Amino acid sequence: MPVLVTAAQLRAVLGVPNTLYDDTALDAIINTAEDAIGDFLVQHKIAIEAQKSESATLTTLYATQPHKFYVGQTVTISGVTGHNGSKVVASIVDIYTFKITTTGATIHEEIRFEIPNGIAAVNSLSQYNGNAAVEEAVLQIAVDVFQSRLAAGGTQQALDFTPAPYRMGRTLLYKVTGLISKYIDSNSQVG
Repeated sequence: MPVLVTAAQLRAVLGVPNTLYDDTALDAIINTAEDAIGDFLVQHKIAIEAQKSESATLTTLYATQPHKFYVGQTVTISGVTGHNGSKVVASIVDIYTFKITTTGATIHEEIRFEIPNGIAAVNSLSQYNGNAAVEEAVLQIAVDVFQSRLAAGGTQQALDFTPAPYRMGRTLLYKVTGLISKYIDSNSQVG
């Protein structure tokens, strides 16, 4: 479900009626845009590479980088088999490992790896609600995704049949970095 931009806002920018594109189709496009931009923005989230359920009420999660969680904190888990949703941190094992409370988890003593990695986050993009620059960046990416879906071969043509540049290339996010520059996570720029 989109967090920063609604289907109605994207529909207004695109100028398309809801009889042609329903909210479900536009929500998928907005989710794609938010996922692309979200990885660049400062958020307190880490990747979860493995899990182990010692009991039906306690699961250990293994992170790929140091976490900054504390006991009693509520984190949102996604992409971790059987443990998605809001969970409470029960204990801290070390800077890479923590335990969450669960209900009715399938017990397995062996470590199970998550491919692709799951995510544990304290906040989501909702912290950027009302931030015009971030919302505009999401809208711009969403427009490009929408137009790439419509255009044959992903490339639009002008009225004189001149092809426009391919919009979904690696520069997709670079064109909005000026808008979101104050909010870019320095760790997303490594590499």
